[in-house]
Amino acid sequence: MTRNKPEERPENLDAVLDILESLWGNERNRPELGHDEPLDGLFLTLLSQNTNDRNRDRGFATLKERFPTWDEVAGATQGEIEDLIRVAGLAKTKSERMLAILANVRETFGSYSLKALKTMDDAAVREYLSSLPGIGAKTIACVLLFDLDKPAFPVDTHIARFCRRMEWVDASLPPDKIEPVMEAWVAPERYLGGHVNIIEHGRGLCGARKPQCQRCPVAPLCPFYAKERADS
Repeated sequence: MTRNKPEERPENLDAVLDILESLWGNERNRPELGHDEPLDGLFLTLLSQNTNDRNRDRGFATLKERFPTWDEVAGATQGEIEDLIRVAGLAKTKSERMLAILANVRETFGSYSLKALKTMDDAAVREYLSSLPGIGAKTIACVLLFDLDKPAFPVDTHIARFCRRMEWVDASLPPDKIEPVMEAWVAPERYLGGHVNIIEHGRGLCGARKPQCQRCPVAPLCPFYAKERADS
Protein backbone atom coordinates (compact mmCIF):
# COMPACT_ATOMS: atom_id res chain seq x y z
CA MET A 1 0.00 0.00 0.00
CA THR A 2 1.33 3.42 -0.91
CA ARG A 3 1.13 6.39 1.43
CA ASN A 4 0.85 10.06 0.61
CA LYS A 5 -0.38 11.57 3.88
CA PRO A 6 1.65 12.53 6.97
CA GLU A 7 -0.59 10.41 9.21
CA GLU A 8 0.38 7.36 7.14
CA ARG A 9 4.08 7.52 7.99
CA PRO A 10 5.82 4.32 6.82
CA GLU A 11 6.82 2.02 9.67
CA ASN A 12 10.17 1.27 8.02
CA LEU A 13 11.19 4.88 7.33
CA ASP A 14 13.51 5.32 10.30
CA ALA A 15 15.07 1.91 9.76
CA VAL A 16 15.72 2.74 6.11
CA LEU A 17 17.25 6.11 6.97
CA ASP A 18 19.44 4.37 9.55
CA ILE A 19 20.66 1.87 6.95
CA LEU A 20 21.43 4.66 4.49
CA GLU A 21 23.30 6.55 7.20
CA SER A 22 25.40 3.48 8.03
CA LEU A 23 26.21 3.17 4.33
CA TRP A 24 26.82 6.81 3.32
CA GLY A 25 27.32 8.68 6.60
CA ASN A 26 26.14 12.17 5.69
CA GLU A 27 24.28 12.72 8.95
CA ARG A 28 27.33 12.22 11.15
CA ASN A 29 29.69 13.82 8.63
CA ARG A 30 27.54 16.77 7.57
CA PRO A 31 28.70 17.93 4.13
CA GLU A 32 29.52 21.60 3.63
CA LEU A 33 27.30 22.39 0.68
CA GLY A 34 26.05 25.86 1.51
CA HIS A 35 27.17 29.34 0.49
CA ASP A 36 27.73 32.43 2.62
CA GLU A 37 25.80 34.34 -0.05
CA PRO A 38 22.44 32.58 -0.65
CA LEU A 39 22.27 34.10 -4.12
CA ASP A 40 25.16 31.82 -5.07
CA GLY A 41 23.15 28.79 -4.04
CA LEU A 42 20.06 30.04 -5.84
CA PHE A 43 21.86 30.48 -9.16
CA LEU A 44 23.84 27.27 -8.79
CA THR A 45 20.58 25.38 -8.41
CA LEU A 46 19.03 27.34 -11.28
CA LEU A 47 21.91 26.22 -13.49
CA SER A 48 21.38 22.61 -12.39
CA GLN A 49 17.97 22.42 -14.03
CA ASN A 50 17.92 19.87 -16.86
CA THR A 51 21.63 19.10 -16.63
CA ASN A 52 24.09 17.17 -14.48
CA ASP A 53 26.17 18.46 -11.57
CA ARG A 54 29.37 18.54 -13.59
CA ASN A 55 27.98 20.84 -16.27
CA ARG A 56 26.23 22.95 -13.65
CA ASP A 57 29.49 23.46 -11.78
CA ARG A 58 31.41 24.24 -14.97
CA GLY A 59 28.86 26.85 -16.02
CA PHE A 60 28.83 28.49 -12.60
CA ALA A 61 32.63 28.54 -12.33
CA THR A 62 33.02 30.02 -15.82
CA LEU A 63 30.48 32.75 -15.05
CA LYS A 64 32.10 33.66 -11.73
CA GLU A 65 35.57 33.65 -13.23
CA ARG A 66 34.53 36.23 -15.79
CA PHE A 67 32.23 38.20 -13.44
CA PRO A 68 33.28 37.59 -9.81
CA THR A 69 30.42 39.60 -8.25
CA TRP A 70 26.69 39.61 -8.91
CA ASP A 71 26.88 43.35 -9.48
CA GLU A 72 29.12 42.59 -12.46
CA VAL A 73 26.82 39.84 -13.70
CA ALA A 74 23.90 42.28 -13.50
CA GLY A 75 25.85 44.72 -15.65
CA ALA A 76 26.63 42.14 -18.32
CA THR A 77 24.57 41.56 -21.43
CA GLN A 78 22.34 38.55 -21.72
CA GLY A 79 24.48 37.32 -24.61
CA GLU A 80 27.62 37.43 -22.48
CA ILE A 81 25.97 35.46 -19.70
CA GLU A 82 24.46 33.02 -22.16
CA ASP A 83 27.85 32.22 -23.66
CA LEU A 84 29.44 31.70 -20.25
CA ILE A 85 26.79 29.29 -18.93
CA ARG A 86 26.15 27.48 -22.21
CA VAL A 87 27.66 24.22 -20.92
CA ALA A 88 24.83 24.00 -18.37
CA GLY A 89 22.20 23.90 -21.13
CA LEU A 90 19.12 26.05 -21.74
CA ALA A 91 21.49 29.00 -21.69
CA LYS A 92 19.08 31.51 -23.26
CA THR A 93 16.31 30.78 -20.78
CA LYS A 94 18.62 30.60 -17.77
CA SER A 95 20.43 33.84 -18.64
CA GLU A 96 17.10 35.66 -19.05
CA ARG A 97 15.92 34.38 -15.69
CA MET A 98 19.22 35.25 -14.03
CA LEU A 99 19.04 38.88 -15.10
CA ALA A 100 15.37 39.13 -14.12
CA ILE A 101 16.12 37.66 -10.69
CA LEU A 102 19.03 40.04 -10.16
CA ALA A 103 16.82 43.02 -10.99
CA ASN A 104 14.18 41.77 -8.56
CA VAL A 105 16.69 41.16 -5.78
CA ARG A 106 18.19 44.64 -6.21
CA GLU A 107 14.77 46.27 -6.17
CA THR A 108 13.58 44.25 -3.15
CA PHE A 109 16.65 44.28 -0.91
CA GLY A 110 18.68 47.23 -2.19
CA SER A 111 21.70 45.17 -3.24
CA TYR A 112 22.56 42.01 -5.15
CA SER A 113 22.35 39.81 -2.07
CA LEU A 114 19.86 37.44 -0.47
CA LYS A 115 21.44 37.49 2.98
CA ALA A 116 18.35 39.31 4.25
CA LEU A 117 16.43 36.04 3.83
CA LYS A 118 18.32 34.62 6.81
CA THR A 119 16.32 36.87 9.16
CA MET A 120 12.92 36.21 7.55
CA ASP A 121 10.54 33.48 8.64
CA ASP A 122 10.38 30.32 6.56
CA ALA A 123 6.96 31.04 5.02
CA ALA A 124 8.05 34.51 3.89
CA VAL A 125 11.23 33.10 2.35
CA ARG A 126 9.28 30.48 0.42
CA GLU A 127 6.79 33.11 -0.76
CA TYR A 128 9.51 35.44 -2.00
CA LEU A 129 11.58 32.78 -3.75
CA SER A 130 8.51 31.28 -5.42
CA SER A 131 7.78 34.69 -6.96
CA LEU A 132 11.06 34.61 -8.92
CA PRO A 133 11.07 33.40 -12.54
CA GLY A 134 12.10 29.79 -13.03
CA ILE A 135 12.41 29.05 -9.31
CA GLY A 136 10.45 25.98 -8.29
CA ALA A 137 10.00 23.84 -5.22
CA LYS A 138 13.31 21.96 -5.41
CA THR A 139 15.37 25.13 -5.85
CA ILE A 140 13.56 26.82 -2.98
CA ALA A 141 14.11 23.83 -0.71
CA CYS A 142 17.80 23.66 -1.64
CA VAL A 143 18.34 27.32 -0.80
CA LEU A 144 16.46 26.93 2.49
CA LEU A 145 18.35 23.81 3.55
CA PHE A 146 21.88 24.49 2.34
CA ASP A 147 22.22 28.27 2.24
CA LEU A 148 19.84 29.54 4.91
CA ASP A 149 20.04 26.68 7.43
CA LYS A 150 16.26 26.45 7.46
CA PRO A 151 14.27 23.19 7.48
CA ALA A 152 13.45 21.73 4.08
CA PHE A 153 13.72 18.38 2.31
CA PRO A 154 14.48 18.96 -1.38
CA VAL A 155 13.29 16.19 -3.69
CA ASP A 156 15.24 15.57 -6.88
CA THR A 157 14.91 12.68 -9.33
CA HIS A 158 16.93 10.31 -7.11
CA ILE A 159 14.82 10.96 -4.03
CA ALA A 160 11.56 10.79 -5.97
CA ARG A 161 12.61 7.45 -7.49
CA PHE A 162 13.66 6.05 -4.12
CA CYS A 163 10.43 7.11 -2.39
CA ARG A 164 8.36 5.54 -5.16
CA ARG A 165 10.35 2.29 -5.11
CA MET A 166 9.90 2.10 -1.36
CA GLU A 167 6.16 2.68 -2.00
CA TRP A 168 6.18 5.51 0.49
CA VAL A 169 4.27 7.55 -2.10
CA ASP A 170 2.24 6.82 -5.20
CA ALA A 171 4.26 6.19 -8.35
CA SER A 172 2.58 9.20 -10.00
CA LEU A 173 3.26 11.70 -7.20
CA PRO A 174 5.49 14.53 -8.53
CA PRO A 175 8.60 15.67 -6.65
CA ASP A 176 7.06 18.95 -5.43
CA LYS A 177 4.29 16.93 -3.76
CA ILE A 178 6.72 14.44 -2.24
CA GLU A 179 8.68 17.21 -0.50
CA PRO A 180 6.00 18.19 2.08
CA VAL A 181 5.33 14.52 2.79
CA MET A 182 8.99 13.86 3.57
CA GLU A 183 9.16 17.04 5.64
CA ALA A 184 6.24 15.74 7.71
CA TRP A 185 7.76 12.29 8.17
CA VAL A 186 11.49 12.91 8.63
CA ALA A 187 12.86 14.54 11.78
CA PRO A 188 14.19 18.02 10.85
CA GLU A 189 17.63 17.23 12.23
CA ARG A 190 17.85 14.44 9.65
CA TYR A 191 16.81 16.54 6.65
CA LEU A 192 20.25 17.45 5.33
CA GLY A 193 22.03 14.15 5.95
CA GLY A 194 19.01 12.09 4.92
CA HIS A 195 18.60 14.09 1.73
CA VAL A 196 22.25 13.62 0.73
CA ASN A 197 22.26 9.95 1.75
CA ILE A 198 19.32 9.15 -0.52
CA ILE A 199 20.95 11.01 -3.42
CA GLU A 200 24.23 9.13 -2.94
CA HIS A 201 22.27 5.88 -2.75
CA GLY A 202 20.47 6.73 -5.98
CA ARG A 203 23.77 7.40 -7.70
CA GLY A 204 25.67 4.52 -6.16
CA LEU A 205 23.23 1.61 -5.95
CA CYS A 206 19.61 2.51 -6.67
CA GLY A 207 20.11 3.76 -10.20
CA ALA A 208 17.27 4.50 -12.58
CA ARG A 209 18.17 1.89 -15.21
CA LYS A 210 20.18 -0.76 -13.40
CA PRO A 211 19.52 -0.79 -9.66
CA GLN A 212 22.03 -3.03 -7.89
CA CYS A 213 19.50 -4.64 -5.59
CA GLN A 214 21.67 -7.66 -4.83
CA ARG A 215 24.26 -5.36 -3.22
CA CYS A 216 21.79 -3.05 -1.51
CA PRO A 217 21.41 -3.30 2.28
CA VAL A 218 17.96 -1.70 2.01
CA ALA A 219 16.71 -4.58 -0.17
CA PRO A 220 15.10 -6.60 2.65
CA LEU A 221 12.80 -3.63 3.35
CA CYS A 222 12.22 -2.64 -0.28
CA PRO A 223 8.94 -3.49 -2.10
CA PHE A 224 10.58 -2.81 -5.46
CA TYR A 225 13.19 -5.51 -4.77
CA ALA A 226 10.52 -7.92 -3.54
CA LYS A 227 8.58 -7.51 -6.79
CA GLU A 228 11.71 -7.82 -8.93
CA ARG A 229 12.65 -11.03 -7.14
CA ALA A 230 9.12 -12.43 -7.47
CA ASP A 231 9.11 -11.71 -11.22
CA SER A 232 12.51 -13.30 -11.87
